[in-house]
Amino acid sequence: MDIVSALRTFQRVVETGSFSAAAHDLDVTQPAVSRQVAALEGHFATRLLHRTTSGLSLTAEGERMLPMAMRILEAVEELGDAAGSDGAMASGKVRLSVPAPLGLYLSDRLGALLAVHPKLSVELIFREQSSDMIEERLDLEVRLGSVADSSLVCRRIGWTTAFLVASPAYLARKAPPRTPKEIKDHECLCYSRAGDACSWSFSNGSEDISVRISPRLTACNTVAIHRAALAGAGLAVLSHIIAMPDIAAGRLVLVMKDFQPSRLPVTVVYPSRRNMPLRVKTVLDFLIDAIGQDQSMRASGADPQWN
Repeated sequence: MDIVSALRTFQRVVETGSFSAAAHDLDVTQPAVSRQVAALEGHFATRLLHRTTSGLSLTAEGERMLPMAMRILEAVEELGDAAGSDGAMASGKVRLSVPAPLGLYLSDRLGALLAVHPKLSVELIFREQSSDMIEERLDLEVRLGSVADSSLVCRRIGWTTAFLVASPAYLARKAPPRTPKEIKDHECLCYSRAGDACSWSFSNGSEDISVRISPRLTACNTVAIHRAALAGAGLAVLSHIIAMPDIAAGRLVLVMKDFQPSRLPVTVVYPSRRNMPLRVKTVLDFLIDAIGQDQSMRASGADPQWN
């Protein structure tokens, strides 16, 4: 038995949740996947997976083995990268969790990366809140604001830029706020990033001002809030990635120009610096470069100016 191949098959079965899906990913037959897993269980004389009509789940022994198997596979992949030429090609899947606006920004650019690395694949997971990276088998995650988990490697790669906006139709009904304290008189649309849907923070360049809001609409995804704002439902704080095209086209209006939403650090986190596979390093480098190309996300970049 090829232990590395068997471990890789076991990992894909766990990640995909079925033997047939793993077989499709690995471009082998389903019986071949079953034989690999059975051989691995026979080698270690223990059952790794519960097999039921409703699906698969890890046994207690499988739960213990999976992290060790992943470390072994990462070390084998790193060894292959080190032994190869400087032009080695990244291969395999990278699971990347990002907030929705950034995911939309990256999806416009990922085609170029994948064209250069034909054996590489990327799974974009749109999520506003932090994840358990180990449990969810994430390779990279982008987080906004402070990062409390000291067990992760954190690398700040930029800053958010957001705007307080509303549709012309909404502002025809209600005069725009001039200061943060006037927001209390408005309909507010809020996405609940990290569970906080009760306050907005603004800065005039010299001080930060936080205001309590009572949102009429709350959603866990900024795309939903964006659509509601376009429909005239109220004020919304939106990422520049989403808002700028609509502001330029007149579909949304920039409100309260002297007090813009406070900027938050954009941080990429990953479980370990050690044994980072080439596939993950390739996507990490792409992510850093893509954010660096957007002036509004650079730490030292000037905020966009609107007349």
